[in-house]
Amino acid sequence: PGDPTPSDDPSTPDDPTTPPNDPTPSDGPTTPDTSTPNTKHPSKNDRPGSFNTKNPSKNDRPGSFNTKHPSKGDRFDSPNTKNPSKNDRSDSPKTEFKAVTKTASTSKARVLSTGTCGASFYSEGQMTASGERFNPDAMTAAHKSLPLNSKVRVTNPSTGKSVTVRINDRGPYVGGRCLDLSEAAFSAIGDIDAGSMRVKYEVLRP
Repeated sequence: PGDPTPSDDPSTPDDPTTPPNDPTPSDGPTTPDTSTPNTKHPSKNDRPGSFNTKNPSKNDRPGSFNTKHPSKGDRFDSPNTKNPSKNDRSDSPKTEFKAVTKTASTSKARVLSTGTCGASFYSEGQMTASGERFNPDAMTAAHKSLPLNSKVRVTNPSTGKSVTVRINDRGPYVGGRCLDLSEAAFSAIGDIDAGSMRVKYEVLRP
């Protein structure tokens, strides 16, 4: 018999020099290709140049201010109008009250004696008990026993007005009266046409 005719069997390679289509052996586990970006669900960190515009954090809003609930540190130059501290209360009524109280206490400490009596006035030009000529325009008065040059504050209770006079003469010698004021001193606290009035007097320390 002669040589057999080559078979059309597809399992037999036509070219005996072509190596079989065997996979090339790998030196290790196959590394997945990472060059292709995940375009379907990229993470927030994989989005270069993108911003979280839906719910950005407060720190991510450049140039923005928290106007609803700013922290105390963000309130620049905002005065504490509800509960100011004691140091912020400049010209407080309490301070003024203390100052007035101190002044009143100081005034009381200067008073030697007090009383009430009738007061009149005189305007004749004559020599006074102190040796000086009487001046109706000066704030002076006459008293029966107070030392000369004593200072007396005289107040009219009906008007609240007061004047401080210097004792430089003696008198008056009329019942119910203890002071004879100069015309200027009398008119400063009362009606000159009345001629006399009830007063409160305070003898002051020199």
